Amino acid sequence: MKLIHTIEGLRRELEALRAEGKKIGLVPTMGALHEGHASLVRRSVEENGATVVSVFLNPTQFNDKTDLEKYPRTLDADCALLESCGADIAFAPSVEEMYPEPDTRVFSYPPVDTVMEGAWRPGHFNGVCQIVSKLFVAVQPDRAYFGEKDFQQIAVIRAMVKDLKMKVEIVPCPVVREASGLAMSSRNTLLTAEERAVAANIYGVLSKSRNFATNHTLQETHRYVVDALNAIVGLEVQYFAIVDGNTLQELKHWSDSDYVVGCITVFCGSQPIRLIDHIKYKG
Repeated sequence: MKLIHTIEGLRRELEALRAEGKKIGLVPTMGALHEGHASLVRRSVEENGATVVSVFLNPTQFNDKTDLEKYPRTLDADCALLESCGADIAFAPSVEEMYPEPDTRVFSYPPVDTVMEGAWRPGHFNGVCQIVSKLFVAVQPDRAYFGEKDFQQIAVIRAMVKDLKMKVEIVPCPVVREASGLAMSSRNTLLTAEERAVAANIYGVLSKSRNFATNHTLQETHRYVVDALNAIVGLEVQYFAIVDGNTLQELKHWSDSDYVVGCITVFCGSQPIRLIDHIKYKG
């Protein structure tokens, strides 16, 4: 595996790979890689002739500087994991390489980018679109792989690809969970062992709510999840939204959609650490 830090160096390598007739897969990451990322890389390796993994902590998608500062940085360990998964290129540019000048582009894709994370983290999805569009231009991938843990992000990126008429297939991949059920996330490393055990209740309650929903209204199910999680010491729900899985708009009745997803963000621990997850009720 080659570690490349510049767009020019990346393009040279990719030209040689394309000259061999190889399809290119891209896995965009912010580093601090775990088994969830590894599953994306392995799938790309299976489906493409060459796989590029970007390792770049993108500052423009953080609306909270403290959150950016706390985010783990583990490039050496990341590269070791990527090599073991069969990646061909790790692309780890500097901020200056990706943003030689301030990126003033504005991306707007209502309604999918204005609700949930879009409402609670102003500018977040604009920053996501800035960096993902830059990576798509630099790599020109045939396929790009994203984890479904970031459920809303995939919808936003699909909207951007359609808007910019980019020729890249977006491949969503299932959430990978720890044995406790906690969705794997780079942020999990910031939790203590005790906090990690508490955080496992997020998926535990979501899973129970799927059964609860079979004989309760949507509003009752919403209240059940929020009340159950807020009753656990160390957890605080920021939002829970039961939405149409395509439009991401909140629903009033289970019958309003054939694709119903519950999306949640919960603060865990004393720092606190912001964790996201989701559960599919229908579809």
